[in-house]
This record gives sequence, C-alpha cells and structure tokens, in this order.
Amino acid sequence: MAKCPKCGAEVAQPKKTWKMAGRPDKAGKRMQLEIGLYQCPKCSATFREVLSKKKI
Repeated sequence: MAKCPKCGAEVAQPKKTWKMAGRPDKAGKRMQLEIGLYQCPKCSATFREVLSKKKI
C-alpha cells in the first residue's frame, strides 16, 4: 500500500512496475530495484515508490 505524498491517501495498486539496477554501494555491489508508478485517486498526483530491493 503506497501513500500519496501530496494528500496522504492510500493507493492500493501501481499503474505500472519495472525493474532497474540501482547505484553500487561502497563494496561495489548493485541493488536491483522494483519500482511502482502510482496515481492518486483523490488528487490525481503521479508518484513512484520502491517496492523491493535485492543485491545482484
């Protein structure tokens, strides 16, 4: 459940999801991020949120 940064409403399902490689940490390991794109039903603001992280 994601929370809208503008009005604080709860948004259940992402409109779109994708995976990307994040920046490497100090040891040189990268993180694989799964990101969700949400649209608020109340104020219709669009925002992103990280759904999961794992080292690759």
